[in-house]
Amino acid sequence: MNEHDSEIIAGLLEADGYKLAENLEDAQIIITNTCCVRESAENHIWGFLGSLKRLKTANPNIVLAVCGCMAQQDNMAEKIRAKAKHMDIIIGTFQQHRLPEYIAEVIGGNTPIIDVMGANEDLPNTLPVARQGKNKAQINIIYGCNNYCSYCIVPYVRGPERSRPPEAIIAEVEDLAEAGYKEIMLLGQNVNSYGKDLPGVMDFAGLLVCLNQIKGIERIRYMTSHPRDFDRKLVDVIKDRPKICPHFHLPIQSGSDKILTLMNRGYDTAFYYDLLQYIKTEMPHASITTDLIVGFPGETEKDFAEGLNFIEKCRFDVAYTFLYSKRSGTPAATMENQVEMAERKLRLQRLMDIQNPISLQINKNLIGKNLKVLVEGVSKTSSDTYTGRTDTNKVVIFNGREDLVGSIVDVQITQAKTWHLIGKLL
Repeated sequence: MNEHDSEIIAGLLEADGYKLAENLEDAQIIITNTCCVRESAENHIWGFLGSLKRLKTANPNIVLAVCGCMAQQDNMAEKIRAKAKHMDIIIGTFQQHRLPEYIAEVIGGNTPIIDVMGANEDLPNTLPVARQGKNKAQINIIYGCNNYCSYCIVPYVRGPERSRPPEAIIAEVEDLAEAGYKEIMLLGQNVNSYGKDLPGVMDFAGLLVCLNQIKGIERIRYMTSHPRDFDRKLVDVIKDRPKICPHFHLPIQSGSDKILTLMNRGYDTAFYYDLLQYIKTEMPHASITTDLIVGFPGETEKDFAEGLNFIEKCRFDVAYTFLYSKRSGTPAATMENQVEMAERKLRLQRLMDIQNPISLQINKNLIGKNLKVLVEGVSKTSSDTYTGRTDTNKVVIFNGREDLVGSIVDVQITQAKTWHLIGKLL
């Protein structure tokens, strides 16, 4: 979602007559779009903002802006202003559509501009987008989050849930199809909540049904789902519509019921496992991935061991694992029994030691199979090979050609790695 926000910011500026610079030294405007989900990202941002001071000193006419989640946090705008006085514009997540007017004000001599107030009600339903690729596109369908998981800063910096009108989403997808895009990714902090704040009966399943009918689009993905709001009806809709990718990303976050309660996730492992089994029964060819947080406050060795057993039982294709990161302003930040960083790192390694062999075995089961792959481009590891993804979101490296980029081709899988597959073009 942060990447897509950057595409929108670029689209807004291009619509205002600006062109993308090749590097920082050539730019007249530099915008830092921030993320504060984890402490590591925030630390990188402080370092980057500091590095821009030399450019401002060399050329005082450069316009420097910082926007996004980090700027939206309580008192963070004041901290940025104090530590990075060379910033001309500091705005939050609700004001990105105002960047062109604020840049014009700075050029006219009005600086600094600080705007982190308001909510997302006045965000336009349609904004220009300067997309990074020509074959895959990202589309916001819902902003904000109402879940308030105890560790998460997102509801505080992104605001309450607000769904885009279905007609705006459908029109955007139709334009993408006409422009030749093959795959779309529907974005939201919780896509399963789509439509709850809209009049009428359009929910997320209904939106998928509508988008599945648009000619030209061949693959529909979405992220992220909250297990509490993911029901069997949605599985049935996906099962019967081939354009909707059979890839389910369901972040469980912990395999311990005690920790799930402390996290305020709104479900337990029994509920999650029943949903998992329903997906595997109805769509045995689907892939299922998850997110896991290690070292949440109050997590004992017994809790962690229970979680490991549950993760081993679930057999995920991939588990994206994270060390718990304390976020000021969230309930978890002030909880007792914070787990030491050294112990968090040890537990993370133990979790990967369990999960990685499972991921490898699931991938090995695909050796010899012919899979449909959307060709994305030249592989990062070798200029002689190409990379693409299956509809189950498996990365495949294979012998390809430049003219196949953007096409869906048949690839036979010959080798399996933990994180990707290797194959040959048929």
